[in-house]
Amino acid sequence: MSRRVLITGLGVAAPNAIGVNQFDQALRNGTSGIKYYQNLKDLNFSCQIGGKPPVTQEMINNYFNPLQQKGLNSSGLIYGVMAGVDAWKDAMLPISSEEEPDWNSGIIFGTGILGVDKFREAIHLIDAGKTRRLGSTSVIQTMASGISAYLGGMLGCGNQVTTNSSACTTGSEAIIMGYDRIISGKAERMLVGSCGDDGPYVWGGFDAMRILPGKYNDNLEKASRPMSATASGFVPGSGAGALLLESLDSALERGANIYAEVLGGAINSGGQRAGGSMTAANNEAVQRCIKDAITIAGIKTEDIDYINGHLTATTRDATEIKNWTSALGLSGVYFPKINSLKGMTGHCLSASGSIESVASILQIKNQYVFGNINCEDIHTDITALIDDSCIPKKTMDYDINIAAKASFGFGDVNAVTIFKRYKK
Repeated sequence: MSRRVLITGLGVAAPNAIGVNQFDQALRNGTSGIKYYQNLKDLNFSCQIGGKPPVTQEMINNYFNPLQQKGLNSSGLIYGVMAGVDAWKDAMLPISSEEEPDWNSGIIFGTGILGVDKFREAIHLIDAGKTRRLGSTSVIQTMASGISAYLGGMLGCGNQVTTNSSACTTGSEAIIMGYDRIISGKAERMLVGSCGDDGPYVWGGFDAMRILPGKYNDNLEKASRPMSATASGFVPGSGAGALLLESLDSALERGANIYAEVLGGAINSGGQRAGGSMTAANNEAVQRCIKDAITIAGIKTEDIDYINGHLTATTRDATEIKNWTSALGLSGVYFPKINSLKGMTGHCLSASGSIESVASILQIKNQYVFGNINCEDIHTDITALIDDSCIPKKTMDYDINIAAKASFGFGDVNAVTIFKRYKK
């Protein structure tokens, strides 16, 4: 009998809420986490808004001791630790101080750019000949695997502990990688997720590419407009999401709370061929990824009740919907309900897949679909493909059995994960 993989813990640090219960409420209310940042204006950014989790010093004190806080200057690491530890605790797993590691628990926690502010701090010290003042934590704060190493030590995990990195696909890829490890019998529990830094040194490159909206600095809550005819680019965001994946046997033995089940997923690349590029997806690859995920999950296209799209508020939104209709063979009123979290949070880059997966799972668990904000004027290229009713503008109670979560990343990389309402 094949193993089943369940989700028994969640953690999130998103621009519009920190903590699962607060995040669930923010989703239902359509709460925006987009804020104006004066330093972006001072640095001559066109887009002077963004999404950062509202972290307080009190929160940091709950996750890091005074020694760990000394020289701590990596926003992505902070968000990742908060989400990861919360997911572990939410799964009712102990944080043991025993010498013996937990051999059956591992971590795959991804990131795109980690510790960029710490890098800047270190570069200035080194250039000034003050290398000895770097401190002992500069390496772990700036190496890509710093987040998984940090969590691995805090939680005592003895299985695989690693970091993946695949741009905006990172979080969804981590989930599929963790799922594969449990399915193969190599682990019983995997803490999976992703995080990302924020601020001018991360967001500056995107501003230079002119793919961020520059005309909403005075109307910031309306700036992130997925599927809208007036979308003018994605608002940059940051944060972290985390999921505790667990084998059915382990979860039942512990009497764990179960949010949902992972049926599987697919990962591929368009090879930057046939219209695919560093910044645009190969449409055939996207469609293949969707179809492969459905096949691996053992479901039919018409079984999908809800889609959490990648949908970044760019000109690619209509193309993404076209790829979904082609891959599913469903259109008009027969298309599933679809929404995008990015209207509330902006595009959280490497953290987006995990944060949006947490949002997807909460909707499955609590049987609702959150309303898309800022898409009152849905693009006509989209309404030509699917009915307006498939894009809810307000939160609605909804029976979700199976949900699909998509992430399509910089570099022409794709991931689609299939989640299911848990039934014994």
